[in-house]
Amino acid sequence: MASDYHRGEMDIQEQTATYDLFMALTKWGSLALSALLITITLWFCTETGFLGSFAAGVIVTVLGILLLRDSKGAGH
Repeated sequence: MASDYHRGEMDIQEQTATYDLFMALTKWGSLALSALLITITLWFCTETGFLGSFAAGVIVTVLGILLLRDSKGAGH
């Protein structure tokens, strides 16, 4: 049984795809949660009101998308 294993010959495409999906869900889920928390915190804990807190949430979301998106030049 141990002789059946040959280092570097295993196909790891499924593991790589699962890892990439997990990292993407973690990244975008964290952005969604942070935007939601900022919106709710500003809405209920300050005098910003709904529109101000919603605007802050949209700004956080747009900035997060711009900063977290994958660069097209990254080829790894």
